[in-house]
Amino acid sequence: MILEMKVPSPGESIKEVEIATWLVKDGDYVEKDQAIAEVDSDKATLELPAEVSGIITLKAEEGDAVAVGAVVCLIDTEGAKPTSGESQKSESPKVEEKKVEAPKEAPAATVSYASSTPSPAAKKILDEKNIQPTDIIGTGKDGRITKEDALNATPSMGTPTGGNRASERTKLSMLRRKVAERLVAAKNETAMLTTFNEVNMTPINLLRNEYKDAFKAKHGGLGLGYMSFFTKAVTRALKMYPDVNSMMDGDHKIAFDFCDISIAVSGPKGLMVPVVRNAENMTFRGVEADIKRLALKARDGQITVDDMTGGTFTITNGGVFGSMLSTPIINPPQSGILGMHNIIERPIAVNGKVEIHPMMYVALSYDHRIIDGRESVGFLVAVKEALENPLELLMEGNAKRALEL
Repeated sequence: MILEMKVPSPGESIKEVEIATWLVKDGDYVEKDQAIAEVDSDKATLELPAEVSGIITLKAEEGDAVAVGAVVCLIDTEGAKPTSGESQKSESPKVEEKKVEAPKEAPAATVSYASSTPSPAAKKILDEKNIQPTDIIGTGKDGRITKEDALNATPSMGTPTGGNRASERTKLSMLRRKVAERLVAAKNETAMLTTFNEVNMTPINLLRNEYKDAFKAKHGGLGLGYMSFFTKAVTRALKMYPDVNSMMDGDHKIAFDFCDISIAVSGPKGLMVPVVRNAENMTFRGVEADIKRLALKARDGQITVDDMTGGTFTITNGGVFGSMLSTPIINPPQSGILGMHNIIERPIAVNGKVEIHPMMYVALSYDHRIIDGRESVGFLVAVKEALENPLELLMEGNAKRALEL
């Protein structure tokens, strides 16, 4: 029996997917539930499992856009599973074909603009002009560079010098194209503005140094990172300035009484923005556990559409890559995004004295159509205050209880 495998729907709003990679070859025997392909939607990369066991016939090429519900391959359920001997026998001719074809690549000639050396007089002139012999074409016998050639030579303004000048053209994945489309739309369709501040990270560092070992031991190896402090500081500030936790919908404003925080992470297929749901109700342990879970799914290519749907505000951390300062782009249809950056020890004034502290620049990009300057600046100041006084403002004065130790 021939089974027609159709593209399943990854989500309600997704009409088509793109074949990113076939994990099997035409004519292979596949087992039921074996991953046979990776497909890209505009929101995530998903694996396509075989519905039955049998011999597969591919009906789409890598890079093809296939509508949801369309036939993507055929599986012959009556196809016999090959033995190990048959498998080796079928593969051996391919190895021989490669051996036969290899010599065809040998005649790729090594051509240069000047294969002969310059005359001694010409070489002296070229050295004085700081010109490489390969940058000019000789007019002497067998292409030899003469003294006259050297006198007439001028410094190269981009002439190829024999180095690698290859280029490669590859099609962007559907996910990468959608990310690009959304980022351009955010720049063109919002009144985006960015405000900046700086945070003294000493109080957080002191807490982490004191409790991170106990936290890790108590919670099964879970680390006490910066993201839980920032997420808690953001949810507190969003409650104080609800306009930052809202979005435009035509002529209306949608305000949320919950905080679904999108966390920008880098995955193998590009930027992913999974969502920590109801972060305002989470403990430090809950935030760290959920962020770790989502980051691992993104890294392993297992992130789903549901994981990235929604979100009322975004946090992105360019500091992990060494960024000192940036203007993050809003993640539409949200109205605000907080950018974290690297931590550098800098001298600052403290009570009239110069002290060196670990400092971080933070940036809030926001949609000025819905968020005014007072709310945006007030929000960022509230984040700064919470991060510089986490014991009182984020832990209610009891670190052990807040960290569930």
